[in-house]
Amino acid sequence: MMMNIRQSMMKNRKTVRSLAALATVAMVSLLFAACGSGSDDKDARTEDKTDGKLNVVATIFPEYDFARAVGGDLAEITMLMDPGAGVHNFDPSPSDIMAIEHADVFLYIGGESDEWVDDILESTDTSGTEVVRLMDYVDGVEEELKEGMEPEEEEESAEDEEGEGHDGEEPEYDEHIWVSPKNAIALIGVIADVMGKKDSANADAYQTNAAAYKAELELIDAQFGEIVKSGARKKIVVADRFPFRYFVDQYGLDYAAAFIGCSDQTDAGPKTIAYLIDTVKKESIPYVYHVELSNRNVAGAICEQTGAGMLQLNSGENVTKEDFDAGVTYVDLMKRNAENLKKGLY
Repeated sequence: MMMNIRQSMMKNRKTVRSLAALATVAMVSLLFAACGSGSDDKDARTEDKTDGKLNVVATIFPEYDFARAVGGDLAEITMLMDPGAGVHNFDPSPSDIMAIEHADVFLYIGGESDEWVDDILESTDTSGTEVVRLMDYVDGVEEELKEGMEPEEEEESAEDEEGEGHDGEEPEYDEHIWVSPKNAIALIGVIADVMGKKDSANADAYQTNAAAYKAELELIDAQFGEIVKSGARKKIVVADRFPFRYFVDQYGLDYAAAFIGCSDQTDAGPKTIAYLIDTVKKESIPYVYHVELSNRNVAGAICEQTGAGMLQLNSGENVTKEDFDAGVTYVDLMKRNAENLKKGLY
């Protein structure tokens, strides 16, 4: 019943975001009409922006980084999400919608946080754009509300007006597909193929670049595998939201966490706090993890009560402005994770 209520509340939030996206699309359409924008003008603006290079637009950092690695100097890669911003409450601006319409290739994940994309794709002309929903290229797993996790706020107060019968509900898949290095390798292959399809003159170069980046990821994959194999324990505690489902599944890890992966909650209740404290103490967990761009409130409370240290596991969903400006890559983030994971498991 808890999952049914959660799905019902998610639908309400998706509806609000969809209406907002549609309103933005309508505003952009009026802007085009007022400016007398036609396809020739559109092509000219795109070419001016990219200097003739392949124009790739990505919603969030993982796709952006993969496309950047594949494209090298041959493609212009744009990330819609601002560095340091929260991904799960993103609303597209008129310029974001224009960027999608002008793109040669548009990359998005296709999970709960990308509900707004469907409305834009239905309402704008993307006939010249290769649209890639990356969740279509990996095996998805359903979101998991595990023991000890904080229920979403709406679940505690909402009543299930539709009763118990929700057999028609579609499962809610975890969208954080890129946190598994094996998935990341597969996604890079997809992106290289699509970019080569749109820019056949440079297809071989894209494949070469992709192979080089895959090799880096294979090394980090092997490193994670060795860390887990040699570790003294197989359980991690993430006192934060948990976007690492594909990661723990790949390496055979168990976990306890405060919130599901797409939660926007930052404060946990007494039951969740007590459960995580008890887990850390019973299993002698040396370090408690938090995710990137977190306020660390829950992790701090657990560490204060248990004496455990605090470390970051970065999902790669977004990066700080400092890291973005410094050119930090997905591989760089995974190397940081490898160091911190080893401390937590040994």
